[in-house]
Amino acid sequence: MILHDLRTWKSAEHLPREDQLAWKIAEVAADPVAVEADVAEMIVNRVIDNAAVAAASVARRPVASARAQALTHPYQPGATVFGLPQDRRVSPEWAAWANGTAVRELDFHDTFLAADYSHPGDNIPPILAVAQHTGRSGADLIRGLATGYEIQVNLVRAICLHEHKIDHIAHLGPSAAAGIGTLLNLPTKIIHQAVQQALHVTTTTRQSRKGEISSWKAFAPSFAGKMAVEAVDRALRGEGAPSPAWEGEDGFIAWLLSGPQARYQVPLPGPGEAKRAILDTYTKEHSAEYQSQALIDLARKMKAQIGDPAQIESVVIHTSHHTHYVIGTGANDPQKMDPKASRETLDHSIMYIFAVALEDGGWHHEASYAPERANRPETVALWRKISTVEDPEWTRRYHARDPKEKAFGGRVVITLKDGRVFTDELALADAHPDGARPFLRANYIRKFRTLAEGIVSPAEQQRFLDAAEALPDLKAGELGALNFTVDPEKLGEPRPRGIFDWS
Repeated sequence: MILHDLRTWKSAEHLPREDQLAWKIAEVAADPVAVEADVAEMIVNRVIDNAAVAAASVARRPVASARAQALTHPYQPGATVFGLPQDRRVSPEWAAWANGTAVRELDFHDTFLAADYSHPGDNIPPILAVAQHTGRSGADLIRGLATGYEIQVNLVRAICLHEHKIDHIAHLGPSAAAGIGTLLNLPTKIIHQAVQQALHVTTTTRQSRKGEISSWKAFAPSFAGKMAVEAVDRALRGEGAPSPAWEGEDGFIAWLLSGPQARYQVPLPGPGEAKRAILDTYTKEHSAEYQSQALIDLARKMKAQIGDPAQIESVVIHTSHHTHYVIGTGANDPQKMDPKASRETLDHSIMYIFAVALEDGGWHHEASYAPERANRPETVALWRKISTVEDPEWTRRYHARDPKEKAFGGRVVITLKDGRVFTDELALADAHPDGARPFLRANYIRKFRTLAEGIVSPAEQQRFLDAAEALPDLKAGELGALNFTVDPEKLGEPRPRGIFDWS
């Protein structure tokens, strides 16, 4: 890996194009390096993972709304939409929008956490949509996805967005644009402009994940994917972008990050170096914010130790800065303690999540969020006894670069009404690559079958899985098979009409 020094440059200074971060990213995207076998295998896993969570969310309101919007933009050859027949195609940017929303709705796919955080699987819908539309092969798609993961993961390693209240899709727009550039074998100069355009139009605030969290949390990554497709299209037509996007005097670093004096070190593969960043990412066993994964596993374990949760006096979760301030009591969001809060808000409340996991001994992607579940009096009582505190050691481990040190969990202290105290800790979720039960291909397939049960027919499940596992060998024009079809009655209620289908 090569570390690239990133800082603000005044307009009177000359920053050569070849020294700009966007150009360096474009060079990585344009490098025709082969994808290694273990990376290709993991890409197949994540294609299956994305389809699993999309199947579970296909009838939910935001997903149905995004799909309805996409269907007003039919196009040939176009791209497929989850739930619809393979021959019903829409314009690729709208397929990215609909499918990206389906993947993101349940907050249940892969994750990478470092200086910032991300869901790198959000790269798959836009890159796949363009691959389908342009008749690319499975090998082409794998190359594009390897780039998307590589760029997003390395931006997340180096640049913290959330401390400046910027949503993490500002790293996704550039990575998806770069991945599309690789997919289409575009020259560096075109990818350079597309990456800069994508950064410029996908920088939004973190209010989308704060307070009364709305369905925009699902739409935000699909918006970034849609913008990436459009950015590449404009760049292909010879259009430029605000440049240099990161380093400019009025650019991203100077006014949206840590200011003109700030410096960042962004790691990127050198020429001819394999793109392996996807192997540093991890998926979710439980449908909840990633920082809650290990704590759900810990709650399941501690339930057997404490017995009746009604005997609990208090629960204190000692954890990282991020967990405390984003999904813990450090966020100072009263909505995180409100039984009438939205599913999106409950997903970002470790107090609620730990209470339910402790009572139920596990977690379910639907039942654990049901209004009747959230409003149980005994659950509300336990929920309000739970608090979080930042522990500097857990914060250090959260940001550690050494995989043996890195941790996303915490230490839990449960005090019972009779004075007994139970303490336990867990650093990594069981499903993490270094956890107690690392996810392998069989786990991804089981997750898909579990989430698709009752929605996708068994025969269609098997057809999709066969296609996904054959991804490296799919020929040009065969990528439509990476879709699943469901019966129309499984797609939810028709959405109210909007501008695109006004009549």
